[in-house]
Amino acid sequence: MDDRADDVDIEALVIEALEGLPDVFRERLGSVAIVVEEEPTYDQLAAVGAPGLFGLYQGVPRTVLGADQVAIPSKITLFRGPLMRASPTPAALSERVTETVHHEIAHHFGISDARLRELRGAHP
Repeated sequence: MDDRADDVDIEALVIEALEGLPDVFRERLGSVAIVVEEEPTYDQLAAVGAPGLFGLYQGVPRTVLGADQVAIPSKITLFRGPLMRASPTPAALSERVTETVHHEIAHHFGISDARLRELRGAHP
């Protein structure tokens, strides 16, 4: 097997990460578009005050539904360049993509970065 991450199809890794989710979460992602872009824009970085991004959730979490309890469309963007540069092997890239997809989906369900850090600390 090739040990270079740049030969890996990130879109396929996103699909694997989604398929690995429990049904209860996967079934509630219908209003979320998941896309892969090359690099975050300056505006995307500035919006979250980050020097770099692997992924970005844009939208309204499911905890804040629209009129008549309708889910409002949201978008998760994964950034190929930063993911590839931070992942020297296909296994590392797969793990990082899965972590990023799950992290951004957590935001869709209303979980903040602070709570994610807290949960990560409780479950290494």
